[in-house]
Formats: sequence, structure tokens, C-alpha cells
Amino acid sequence: MNNANRSNWLFHTYMIVFLAYMLLPLVVMGGAAFNDSRFPSIYPWVGFTDRWFVELFQDGRMWLSFRNTIFVAIAVVAISVPIGTAAAILINSLGGTTRSLLYGLMVAPVLTPGAVIGISTLLFWNKIGSGLGLNWWVFSAGLHLSALGQASFISAFVMLLVLARLQSFDRTLEEAALDLGASYTQVMRRILLPHLYPAIGAGAAIAFFQSVENFNVTLFTKGTYDTLTVYVFSKVRSGITPTINALALILIAVTIVGAIWYETRRRRNERRLAAIVEPA
Repeated sequence: MNNANRSNWLFHTYMIVFLAYMLLPLVVMGGAAFNDSRFPSIYPWVGFTDRWFVELFQDGRMWLSFRNTIFVAIAVVAISVPIGTAAAILINSLGGTTRSLLYGLMVAPVLTPGAVIGISTLLFWNKIGSGLGLNWWVFSAGLHLSALGQASFISAFVMLLVLARLQSFDRTLEEAALDLGASYTQVMRRILLPHLYPAIGAGAAIAFFQSVENFNVTLFTKGTYDTLTVYVFSKVRSGITPTINALALILIAVTIVGAIWYETRRRRNERRLAAIVEPA
């Protein structure tokens, strides 16, 4: 066996092991959603059933938690995307120590444990409320504090994506537009932002899913409300059933369908663009 064949064999073996490591737990988890057993497992196989999906759709607390999770995730996207994008543009325009300092300040929350961020967010807003002598709901624990706490570090992910995209931006386009009489607002709206849209979209998607799966920050800031991760945690403590597997299987299916739709749409747009620019 020559070196090329050996490398090819090792690569395919690695890919098979990697995919098996990543996908087999999901297959086992999905199979447990159809096993007629009170404990989430596929062995021993008791029998095929859809009772866990029925119980899932009858669980009002779960759907309320899911709704709260979506509301928080949308709020996190609305906060994180503008902050992360603005920070990336600002950092990209700076240099020297100022750039390093601002970059470090933005990235620092990513390295901070979630429990610390959650407790700090709660104490910070409570301190502001007590200092002003106000008892408004905005200073107490709730979903709004969960969104603020999550956005404090999720915005850094958006910043990193946009900052990476900015490295491929041709600054001479801005200079040419300004020389031709365009305002800074027009340059931002018609030249810079269109170039950043892919990174902004990816950042919004990452912010959304980071918020959905967040637990530590949410646990300390949610107040009397439940989110999906907190609900699942409470179910684990009180006795987990395969309804959680059914919920996870639905979320995975939705994610896969969304990824396939996006990739299909992207390839269709690329073919359409290639047909337009292709010379006759």
C-alpha cells in the first residue's frame, strides 16, 4: 500500500469514526422516543409506541417553557447582532493598544463561567434598582434579565464572525464611494452592510441557538419563569421520561430540515447567479 492509498484509507476511517461518534448518540436518543418504556432507552426494546409524543403535546408547562425560550432567543438576537456588528466594525477601524483592549473586553465574557455571568447580571440590576429606590419589574429577575445576561457574552460570537468577514472587505470601495460624493450612511448601507450580511446572518443563527441551549445564565436570572433547558433540568431531577427524547427528536428534525432548505436555496441562487453572469 503506497502513501497515497494509506492516507486515503486513514482519512475515510477517521471520517467514519467521527460521524459514528457524533451521530450514534442521536440515533439512540431518537430511538428511545419510540420505545414503550418509562426509562429513556432502546434496550431492552419493549415495543413501538407514539405515547411519548402524545404526552409531549399534552404537556402545557413544556410548551410554555418553549415559548419563553423562543421569546428570549429572539430578544438575544435583537440585542447581540447590533452590538456585535458595531463592535466588529469599530475594532476593525482601530489599531494598536486600543484595538487589543477593546477586543479583549468583548471576548472576556466568553471565557467567563455562565454561573458568574448569571449571578453578576442579577446582582447588577438589583443593585441599580435599590440604588435608585425603585422596585420596577425591569430590575427584578425575569426573562428580560435572562436576555440581557445571555447577550453580554453571545454578542462576542457575533463580533468574531463579523470581524472575520471584514478581513476580506476591500477598503478602497469605501474610499471610491466617498470620493464620488456618497455619505458615510450610504457607504454603510450600500457597500459595507451588504458585504457583511452573510456573517450577520450566521451570527444571528448562532446567537439564537446559543440562547436556546443556555442554562447557567438563565437559571440565575429567570425568576419565576421557565425556559426549555430549565424545564428539562427539573424533569431530570423529578424523574425523566422519554417525552424529553421526543422533544429532542422534533428539534433535531426541524434543524435538519432547516439546514437542507438553506443549502438547497443557496445552491439554487448560485446556479441562478452563474447563469446570469455566464457570457452568451
